[in-house]
Amino acid sequence: MLESGCKAVKEGMLEKRSDGLLQLWKKKRCILTEEGLLLIPPKHPPQPQQQQPAPPAEPTAKIKELHFSNMKTVDCVERKGKYVYFTVVMAEGKEIDFRCAQEQGWNAAITLQMVQYKNRQAILAVRSTRQKQQHLAAPHGPR
Repeated sequence: MLESGCKAVKEGMLEKRSDGLLQLWKKKRCILTEEGLLLIPPKHPPQPQQQQPAPPAEPTAKIKELHFSNMKTVDCVERKGKYVYFTVVMAEGKEIDFRCAQEQGWNAAITLQMVQYKNRQAILAVRSTRQKQQHLAAPHGPR
């Protein structure tokens, strides 16, 4: 997402519930873009360092991309204590649980960007359909 030139809308820390048996809360550095949400382990460097001859696949291996095209909803589960707990539901049905301090408003920011993304996609689809209809309806001149 960042490689495609998407600008960061919001950056900061979020806690993600792990999938394992213990379901521990793990801090992730998050970057919200117009295309989706990037989850980066907190110790991961923002840019691959040039002095390290690491293979190109390794630095991005732990970065998780939650693209809005694969996201169905963002459900605000509850506000408890200083945290807001919310779930991102992916198109294939996978649910990813997050929490953040209430004043950070991550759930609202993610929801807003997802809605704007889906609206842009719907507008593009309508334009594409109209262009196809106009092309088919246009009279073809003599050949």
